[in-house]
Amino acid sequence: MSDIIFTDEFFMKEALKEADKALIMNEVPIGAVIVSNNKIIARGHNLSETLNDSTAHAEMQAFTAASEHIGAKYLNECTLYVTLEPCIMCAGAAYWTQIGKIVYGAKDFKKGYNTLNTNILHPKTEVISGILENECSKIISDFFKTKR
Repeated sequence: MSDIIFTDEFFMKEALKEADKALIMNEVPIGAVIVSNNKIIARGHNLSETLNDSTAHAEMQAFTAASEHIGAKYLNECTLYVTLEPCIMCAGAAYWTQIGKIVYGAKDFKKGYNTLNTNILHPKTEVISGILENECSKIISDFFKTKR
């Protein structure tokens, strides 16, 4: 385990594993992990269909799990890795958690938070986009091709 190099790509691959779990459940395949000190403390994937809850996005599942893990509501020392740019709801939740950093794979040109307002995140939150963008885009586009 000591030979593992913890990069954004490493953790995004873990988020993609969560997206695969959603795909198997016939959910929109979006996955998320939250990392603190190079350790995954929370995982989440879309559960909107399973829970019949339109707010059960991957990020929301991960925020709840991370807060439970650390016993606090603020995640300012943590990084969220998510396969798709957060929607406005998830970006708002990220604001309230004061997440330290968000790393996402694919842009969401229809419902991503950047379509409305890039200032929705906490001012101290750092954002990195485009990590494993092709892989993150492909799993979602392939999913929707099967639905059409």
